[in-house]
Order: sequence, then C-alpha cells, then structure tokens
Amino acid sequence: MRRRILRSMLTVLTLTTVVLGVPLIYTAWLWVEDITRNDLQNRLDRIAAEIIAQERDGTVPGELEIRSVAPLVPENGKLTIVYPSQLDNASRRDIGVLEVPDPLVESLSMGKSASLRLEVPSAPMHAMQRQAVAVVALAVLASLGAAVSVAVVTARRVADPLRDVAARAARLAMGDFRPDPRRHGIAELDRVSDVLDSATVEIAGRLQREHALVADVSHQLRSRLTAVRLRLDELSAHRDPEVVHEAEEAMAQVDRLTDAIDDLVRASRDEDAADRDPVPVMDELRGVVAEWTHPFTEAGRTLTLTGDQSLRAPITGSRLREAVAVLVDNALMHGGGTCTVSVRSVRPGVGREPLVCVEVADEGHGVRDELAPHIFDRGFSAGGSTGVGLALARALVEADGGRLELQRRRPALFAVFLGASKARPVNAVVAEPR
Repeated sequence: MRRRILRSMLTVLTLTTVVLGVPLIYTAWLWVEDITRNDLQNRLDRIAAEIIAQERDGTVPGELEIRSVAPLVPENGKLTIVYPSQLDNASRRDIGVLEVPDPLVESLSMGKSASLRLEVPSAPMHAMQRQAVAVVALAVLASLGAAVSVAVVTARRVADPLRDVAARAARLAMGDFRPDPRRHGIAELDRVSDVLDSATVEIAGRLQREHALVADVSHQLRSRLTAVRLRLDELSAHRDPEVVHEAEEAMAQVDRLTDAIDDLVRASRDEDAADRDPVPVMDELRGVVAEWTHPFTEAGRTLTLTGDQSLRAPITGSRLREAVAVLVDNALMHGGGTCTVSVRSVRPGVGREPLVCVEVADEGHGVRDELAPHIFDRGFSAGGSTGVGLALARALVEADGGRLELQRRRPALFAVFLGASKARPVNAVVAEPR
C-alpha cells in the first residue's frame, strides 16, 4: 500500500513539475531578453535626447559631437545614425564596430531629425538566459525533492497505520485476542482500533461461553451414553443370541459415538490445522465406510472406498470422519446405486501446492437446479430433514482450512479439498462391503 500511495503522489508531483516548470523556464528565458532589449531602448532614448539637445544648440545634422554619445553605446556595440540629406536623401554615421553574426538590434525613429540603430552581440544575453534557466531548473528540482520527501513521509504515515490495523485484524481472525493499546493519531484508524478492541472482548467472551457450553453438553452426552451402555451391557447377558448380538453392535456404536464426541471436543480446543501433523486420509475413512456398510447393504446398495493410501493431510481426523459420514448418510438417504468414496491428489493451478480431494458420489437422480445454491444453508432441506447435516459438514471441513463443494449436480458428487502432504507411494485400495 505504501508503494501505491507513494507512486500516486510522485506521479502527481511529476506532472505538476512539468506543467509548471516548463512555462516557468520559458518565462525566465524571455525575461532576460526583455531586460536586455529594454536596456538598449533606454540607451537609444538617451542618445535621441542628446541629438535633439545638440540640434537646439545649433549643431548642423551630420556634425554630431561623438564624445557626448559614445559613452551611451555598449561595449562591443555599434550605433548607426542616419540623417536626411538633400543630395542622396540620407547621410549615415557609425559609432563603434560590430563584427559578429546574428547581433541583437534595436531601432528608434526620430521623425525628420534622424533614425537610430543600436546593435550589440547576442552572446552575453544568451549566456544570461542559460544562467537564468539553470537557476529556475535548480529551484524546480529542489522543490520536487522537497515534495518527494514530504510524499515519502506522508505515505509512511498513512500506510503504516493501515498495515498495523490490518495485521491486528488478521491476528484477531487467527484467535489472538490480546488487546493492542497503540493508536496512530488518525481519527478514523483510531476508531477502527477501538472497534477491534470491543470486538476482541466480545469474541473472547463468546468463545469462552461456547467452550463452557460444549464441555457441559459433552459431559451430559457422555453421561447419557454411559447409562445407555450399562443397559446394553445388561442385555448382553440375555439368553437369546440375537439379542446379545444386537446389544454388542449397539455398544460398539455407543463407544464410537463417545470417542467421536471426545475427539470433537478436543479438536475444538486445538490450534490451526496447519500446525498439526499430517494424518493418512485413507486410514481415517476406512472406519467411516465400515460403519456405513451395513445400512447400505440393508438398502440393497454398495459402498466403496478407493484411492491413494499414501496421501496425507494436516487435519483433525474426527472432523474429517464426521464430515464424510454426513455426505455418505446424505447419499444413502437421497441418492441411489453405488456410493463411491474416493481419495486422490489434485493440483489447483500452476505453481500451487497439490491438494487432497475426497469425493463422495452416487448414481442417484442428483440435486435439482433450484436446490443446488441452498443445500449448504443451515436449516434448508428438501427432503423433510433438519437441514443441519451439510452445513455442519462444511463447517467441520472449513475448521481445518479445507473446503466442501458440490462438484456435480447429476448424479451428485461432493468434493472435500484438504491440504496435501505426500508420503511414500502405495497402491490404491478398494474397500467393498462385507
């Protein structure tokens, strides 16, 4: 920003200097010439006055006393006096010798008395003109230098506070809620800093309350799940083998749900995903596929997992599992045919780091065009559900710095993009329902 401000100010200063400096230099050049010509004209006026005075004293035209006029002729100059004559209509008298080309000439007509012509070398005048132009140019450059210094200071004074405020907002977005007492003496920016202080206090308070609420809710859920598991444990002693089998399956579900709650609570208190160690994506998804294989089998459908086992990503495993579970559940409820969960590496562009892409696709009718823009909106549902699942899945993915998108509408294909960390290559695997 500082460079842009400084570049704009320097452009304006340069244009102003050119627009004002060039005419000023030209004016100085003409001013020196005007001074020189005025001096010659004044000399001619004084010579004319001397000639008129001698004529009044009875001096015959053509017999002018040179000693009274010669001091008025500039050094190296030449004065030519032309008198009317009855013989050849004019008589001429020269005072001084001039042997330079392109002289500076001034003339004066005295009517019937005489006409005067004064010539001087133009070189001294041109030398003075060059000196005047140099002085004006130096003054213009000095003013430009001073203006550039002021522009640099002004750009720093404007850009640095903006950069500090932007950096503070970035720290706030990253979870740094420490107050910053610095102010910059600019009313608008100081007002922004005050608002950021207020926002910091408010956000920190809300996060603290949310963490407390999450802890309370997780505690209550674990307590209820423990009670359910105790009841299921009693059923596991039943005489009927089918009841025992169902009780054991239900207890396994309760254990997985308890672990998921613990992982999500723990992940909500972790730092950014970029600071975590990469985890194998395929290993995290195998449990999801295994858990949902039975519901798909009961529905007469197939759930498949395929992909590159070497792909790793710096994510929270519980968040990825819950997000993919939501997508698989969505495919079971609203899709059709085989549901495929695939893991592959994609490169978003030239010079950019590759990403891990987890795709969940089915062979159903897909998403209608009028519903596609709203499927991730919380509370929106076209099938009578709560409308929370896809919104929750996107929030979980974004919490780890990834993104969830609907890549294809018919048949539906959802894609989860994660930061990649490639390990040793391993052959792709396919998980078929048992």
